[in-house]
Amino acid sequence: MRTKHYHNTRNIDKFKQDLLCWSQQFDDVVWLDSNSHKSKYNCYDAVLAVDAFTALKTDYFDAFESLSEYQKSTKDWIFGYLTYDLKNTTEQLTSENFDGLDFPELYFFQPKKLFLLKDNKVELQYLKMVDDEIEDDLLEIEKCKSPKVQKSKSPIKIKLRIHKDEYFNKVSTMLAHIQRGDIYEANFCQEFYAEDSMINPLETFNKLNDISQPPFATFLKVEDKFLLSATPERYIKKEGKKVISQPIKGTARRSENNEEDLKLAKDLSSDQKERSENIMIVDLVRNDLSHTATKGSVKVEELCKVYSFLQVHQMISTISSHVSDDINPVEIITTTFPMGSMTGAPKISAMKIIEDLEETKRGLYSGSVGYFAPNGDFDFNVIIRSILYNKSKKYISYSVGSAITSKSNPLKEYEECLVKAKAMREVLEN
Repeated sequence: MRTKHYHNTRNIDKFKQDLLCWSQQFDDVVWLDSNSHKSKYNCYDAVLAVDAFTALKTDYFDAFESLSEYQKSTKDWIFGYLTYDLKNTTEQLTSENFDGLDFPELYFFQPKKLFLLKDNKVELQYLKMVDDEIEDDLLEIEKCKSPKVQKSKSPIKIKLRIHKDEYFNKVSTMLAHIQRGDIYEANFCQEFYAEDSMINPLETFNKLNDISQPPFATFLKVEDKFLLSATPERYIKKEGKKVISQPIKGTARRSENNEEDLKLAKDLSSDQKERSENIMIVDLVRNDLSHTATKGSVKVEELCKVYSFLQVHQMISTISSHVSDDINPVEIITTTFPMGSMTGAPKISAMKIIEDLEETKRGLYSGSVGYFAPNGDFDFNVIIRSILYNKSKKYISYSVGSAITSKSNPLKEYEECLVKAKAMREVLEN
């Protein structure tokens, strides 16, 4: 049973910074921040879960069955992540590419301490609380000061896993698959990385979040491994009997010139190649949701709407369904994972071709971070626009990708990847 406590604060932005600073003492941390983006589907402005009471860590084998059992047995809040490589448990697939990060393939924990932020109110939920623990923690949070950061003596040198000419060759191979009819579309990703390099994870996350301010920002810490994410994309959410998925397909750069910026957004909205990319994934998501939906309940609520973020314009669609009470929440994830926006169509063929052409095991990149509530509701994002860091191995990684269709121009796809990589590169190099 959780002890609940309500705390009012006049300065929610300061409280958020102090709270995230205080969280760094724990081995298990999940911080989810909407950055004040208003949406009818948002439950909280921000959420912090820390300090594992119980945990589930596993590889892909029977991963979703293990998660389902864990979710049913705790009947509590659980927070964690799903790596892209869980595809190997839902389909006859493998992940043989290089992995410099070594994240476990699935990890969830039941937090001892949970903070739910909405407007200027904070709800604290504690498990196994000792006397005055909440009051003591609130005092500590208020006084928390980030430690002074020791700057790395040598600058971080970012390397490319796939160089430009090789990228063009691989995209050409993918286009040949499309022309043969093997696939209609596939998301092709490439890794940028730095070896023997150290960063301050909290400082790096704050910088990345400041220049992007996305609606699904995430700071995740599992012992010596970190995710610092400025993702703008929701994968899937369940609230009551309603399920929604919001894939992003279609990207354009921002401009400081207001007139040019409006034109870039308008051009994206009417770009036939970008729209066809988005619509193909909408069809895939509709099909995925239909596995657990009640008959006739799958609907496209919003098609190809352009939203503007600090770094880029994005084309987003919203697809919804309704599920019956007897559907296990983990089954909804199992039948839709990995998300269509990061795979392609048809999904299994696309994933096989992706595995052949990419040089890096995706791991947490293009996976998902989120939570299950005690009543079985859940909310999960898509891990893009993110820096991944293994502190023990001193290995830093960020990946970017784009959707390849029959209309793709390899040079334009390469340039789109560089636009998406801009924020991560800036943060690491400055």
